[in-house]
Amino acid sequence: MKEIRTEIMINASAETIWKILTEVKDYPDWNPFITSFEGDLVEGARLKVKMQPPESKAMVFKPMCLSCKTNKELVWSGQLLLPGIFDGKHIFELNAIGKQETKFVQREEFSGLLVPFLWKQLDNNTRRGFELMNQKLKEKSEKQ
Repeated sequence: MKEIRTEIMINASAETIWKILTEVKDYPDWNPFITSFEGDLVEGARLKVKMQPPESKAMVFKPMCLSCKTNKELVWSGQLLLPGIFDGKHIFELNAIGKQETKFVQREEFSGLLVPFLWKQLDNNTRRGFELMNQKLKEKSEKQ
């Protein structure tokens, strides 16, 4: 298993950040990485997520929502073709540090047969996509 992990400190409450994260219909307006997101954020729901890492082709996934804990965590998991080929578990974590300060963690755990062959691209382009999204989320949250 491989993991990409990014984090950023945001001068906003976890509630403010959560509201932005869960208004998925607005992602095309501000999110440079997840350019489309459809589905209900409830455990067991099937989602449709379009990701556009920098300098890469857009990819559409249909993951399942595993966890949606208000102001704390959003997790989904999906795979390419069949389980065990290329699986990903995407996690957003909000850790309140103070009333108006939150550590936002975006990470993904990758597993499957193709991961060693795709790791360099994931660790470069996908990581930059995470960082771009984190920065835009910070900017948007701090303006609220």
